[in-house]
Amino acid sequence: MSVSQTVRDFITLAIQSGGWMEMDRLYLENRVIAMIGEDSLSKAEVRIVSQNAVELVDRLLVQAEKNGIITDLQAEKDMLEAQLMDLMTPPPSVVNAYFAQYYSKDPVQATDYFFKLSKDNDYIKTREIARNIIFPAETEYGELEITINLSKPEKDPKQIAAERQAVKLDYPECMLCMENEGYKGRLNYPARTNHRIIRMNLDGESWGFQYSPYAYYDEHCIILSEEHRPMKITKATFQRLLKITEVLPHYFVGSNADLPIVGGSILSHDHYQGGRHTFPMAVAEMERTFELKDYPSIKAGIVKWPMSVIRLQGKNQKELIEASNRIFEKWQAYSDESLQIVAQTEDGALHHTITPIARRKGDLFEMDLVLRDNNVSKEFPDGIFHPHPDVQHIKKENIGLIEVMGLAVLPPRLEAELKEVENYLLDEENQVADYHIAWADHLKSNNQLTRENVTQVVQKAVGAVFARVLEDAGVFKRDVEGQEGFTRFIKTL
Repeated sequence: MSVSQTVRDFITLAIQSGGWMEMDRLYLENRVIAMIGEDSLSKAEVRIVSQNAVELVDRLLVQAEKNGIITDLQAEKDMLEAQLMDLMTPPPSVVNAYFAQYYSKDPVQATDYFFKLSKDNDYIKTREIARNIIFPAETEYGELEITINLSKPEKDPKQIAAERQAVKLDYPECMLCMENEGYKGRLNYPARTNHRIIRMNLDGESWGFQYSPYAYYDEHCIILSEEHRPMKITKATFQRLLKITEVLPHYFVGSNADLPIVGGSILSHDHYQGGRHTFPMAVAEMERTFELKDYPSIKAGIVKWPMSVIRLQGKNQKELIEASNRIFEKWQAYSDESLQIVAQTEDGALHHTITPIARRKGDLFEMDLVLRDNNVSKEFPDGIFHPHPDVQHIKKENIGLIEVMGLAVLPPRLEAELKEVENYLLDEENQVADYHIAWADHLKSNNQLTRENVTQVVQKAVGAVFARVLEDAGVFKRDVEGQEGFTRFIKTL
C-alpha cells in the first residue's frame, strides 16, 4: 500500500470516529503528511477501510522514521503515534457531549462508547495488554485470577539514557492530573495527546473519569479528583464511592488504602479505580453475620476471604455511609497486641486504614471494608501484614486494591523464571533462580511431573502462593486465634 493510500485510509477512519466531517478531509490529510515528513500526496481512493487505525499508524510511523522525523527511540514513536491518534479522537467537549447523549439513554451505552473510543485510538494499549499471561487458580477461597504483567514494554538502554538527559519538569504534577489531557509527552513522560477525560460531578466536587492505558481487567477505569491532593480515606470517600455506583451501576469502584506499604503506587493524587469486572472477592460469601444495633437496616458480616473483610449491604445509602465510617474510625484506633495489631506507635504514627470497595447487588448497595495495618517489625521489616520473605520470590510488591480483590498482578520477570522452574522440575537443563529452588524442590517432591502437566502444576502452585500472600496481608489470620481476635474487634462495633 502506498503512503498516500495509508494516509487517506487513516483519515477515512478519523472522519468515522465522529470528530470530523468529509469537508475536513484535505485539511486532515495535509496535517498527517506534515507530521510524517512528506511533502505531497499522490492519487489514492476513498474506500471502505479493512485495517484498523493502529495498523495504519504503524505504517505511518515507519515512514516518519525513514523521513528522519523520529528516531528509533520508543518515546519518540509513542509521542508521534499519540499525535496521529489524536486525529482519531474528538475534542474533549465533543467526547463529553457524546457521553452525555448516550448516558441519557443508558449508562452502559455511555461507557461502551467511551471504552470503544479509548481502544480504537490506542489510548488503551490493547495489543500490549494481550501479551499478559493470565490463568485461573482454584483455592479454598474460590477461583483467584493470576496475571503476569507483560504489557508495559521494557526500556532499552538508549531510552534509559535519553530519559536521564531529558529536562525534569513538574508538569503535569503526576500522571493522574487533568493536565495530562492532550499533553504531548516528553522523553521521560508518557504521551497523552489522544487522552480524554469525562467530567463528573460528585456531590458538588469536580472529578474526572478515564480508562487505564494498561488495563488489568475488564473496562479498568480511574476516577480522579480535579485537584492534585494526596489520597485520604475519610467519610467522604464512602459517600463518593456509593455515588459512583449510583452514577455507573454496572461498575464496581474502590480505593487503595492511603498509607505506605498497604497503599497503591500513587498516593499523591486522590483517585479511585473501578470497572466492569466481577472479582473473586465479590462472589465470596459472608461466612458469619453480626448486628450493628445503631444501623438496623444494614446487613453486616465477615467475608470468607484470606484478608480481613467486613461486608455491609443495604438500600439506605446514608446509613451505609455512617456504618462504614463507624467501622473505619473504630479500626483506626483499635489495637490487639497479642496479634501484633497496633493502631499507633510511640512516635505518634497512625498505622490503621482500610481498602474500601463499593458495588451494586440488584437494588442493594454493597460496601466491602478490608482492614489494613502497615506496621513493620525486626522479623518483618517490609511489613508485618505484607508478603512474607518465603513468598517474595513470587510477589514482594505492595498488595493494592486489585490484589486485595483476588487478581494477582505479578512482575514480568516470572515469565522466564517460571519456564526455568519447569525445566528444573523435569530435570532438564535450566537456569532456575536461587530464590525459587526451595519452592521448586517442594513441588518436585509432592507431584508426579510430566512434560504434559508441568505448566499446570506450576500455575496451580503460583495460585497457592498468591492465596498465602493475601493471608499474610490479612490482619486477623484464618486460624482460631486470629478469628477470635476478629470477633473481639466486631464486639467493639
